[in-house]
Amino acid sequence: MKAQVIQSHGGIEQITFEANWPTPTADAGHVIIKVGACSLNYHDLFTLRGMPGITVPMPIIMGIDMAGSIAEIGPDVEGWKVGDRVLVDPLVLNPYQLLGETVNGGLAEYCKVPVTQLIPLPDSVSYEQAAALPVAYGTAYRMMVTRGGLPLDGSAKGKKVFVLGASGGVGTCCVQLAKLSGAEVIVAASSDDKLEKLRELGADHGINYKEQDFIKGLHEHVGKPRISGTGGVDMIVNFTGGDTWVSSIKSLKKGGKLLTCGATAGFDPKTDLRYIWTFELTVLGSNGWMREDLHALLALVEKGDLNPPVDMRYPLEDTAQAFAALENRSAFGKVIVQP
Repeated sequence: MKAQVIQSHGGIEQITFEANWPTPTADAGHVIIKVGACSLNYHDLFTLRGMPGITVPMPIIMGIDMAGSIAEIGPDVEGWKVGDRVLVDPLVLNPYQLLGETVNGGLAEYCKVPVTQLIPLPDSVSYEQAAALPVAYGTAYRMMVTRGGLPLDGSAKGKKVFVLGASGGVGTCCVQLAKLSGAEVIVAASSDDKLEKLRELGADHGINYKEQDFIKGLHEHVGKPRISGTGGVDMIVNFTGGDTWVSSIKSLKKGGKLLTCGATAGFDPKTDLRYIWTFELTVLGSNGWMREDLHALLALVEKGDLNPPVDMRYPLEDTAQAFAALENRSAFGKVIVQP
């Protein structure tokens, strides 16, 4: 089969296209998926470069998120048949196994997965939409809805939600979920073009942080938080950390929530505890997703309430270009590789 393989950690140049890589076969409790779409995530870049404490077996095929159809069924597999459309939950918690990191992933024509990780894919949901879900959208849903308690029935009208890093995979999901809640959605992005696309997704107000300090722009729009309860926003999504952390805390209104699922700009920022107790703030962490979060997301996509934007599509042979777009942050939403 055709596959993109890495033999060692490093840069994008380590990704090698193999035209005759061994095709996997289905053993007990497993199926072979004919990959329909594979969505790239920043975690794939971490796998490529190497991560402290994580041993990646080499050679390996990356690609965490993928959807496709069953091409072969192994012994002891029941309830599934060849041709069934599926989304693959890429994460096994015990023992830990992650598709594209500890076992071969979706950047190939075929991929072997445990039958326990299969989720039926409705005909109305495309492979692209499904492949965009687990890492980015699953993380966003768990952070905002499962952990953060954001309602999706429009009952948050009058509330204000601010999303930092809104133009990536996690961010675009957060924007859509916040819009479904009925809240006013405020976003920050690095260009006017990205802000316009975020408005098309449902954002009500945008701040170009390349041209204006985001906290200044936010305070100009909603006012500075006051102990009386005026000013500020009700919820902030911040998975960047670094020097945006304290600014975010200072932008929450009394009783507000700060949600985080990552720290792309730094994991050890200073924290001013005075704001946390004075304004009775809640800081909530969220890590990954659970199976029920993926089922909930599929239901939203099937209803048409959620649509992951796909900005760039590449054939398998051009996977290196797809990674370059991801690394350069030039994409809006998801980058898809189609074997």
